[in-house]
Amino acid sequence: MSSVDAMDLARIAELLRVRNGIDARIAAITDRPMTSGHLGEWIASQIFDIDLEPSAAKAAVDGRFRSGALAGRTVNVKWYLKREGLVDVTESADLDYYLVLAGPPGPAVSSRGTVRPWCVTAVYLFDAERLLQQLRAAGVRIGTASSVRAAHWDAAEIWPEDRRGDGVVDASQARQLRLLSEV
Repeated sequence: MSSVDAMDLARIAELLRVRNGIDARIAAITDRPMTSGHLGEWIASQIFDIDLEPSAAKAAVDGRFRSGALAGRTVNVKWYLKREGLVDVTESADLDYYLVLAGPPGPAVSSRGTVRPWCVTAVYLFDAERLLQQLRAAGVRIGTASSVRAAHWDAAEIWPEDRRGDGVVDASQARQLRLLSEV
């Protein structure tokens, strides 16, 4: 049996009490459970005017864009605290886009002491059908943590650079996203 460092355990317990309080405050604002997935959906709904599904019953579709060039199109929102090149992908024909909020890039392998900061340093918009075709052509397994090539990530970036070239992110949205990149 390993020895327990009582001081470290006490510090962790105190930090968890603080975190639970913060999580409760965030959940009260969003009216959603406090996880990166739920918070990412809420953030995306606020910035990108997405009407979220009332429940996660339709796992492939989190909501629909209400306005802009994508109005009426379905979306699955992801928030990855690190951009590791992986996306949870579905084969649902109901899904039009993946909107991925991502933290800083990093390797898919976790190393000791790695921090996954709660920030957004880039946003990506993947056409769901096109992404499926690209993954199948590359022989990538479809599902949880599907490996997406760097070139596809680059082509899907809509913020801070609009590499898609379709102006999905306007100046107001860019200001809102910058707030989340500076945390």
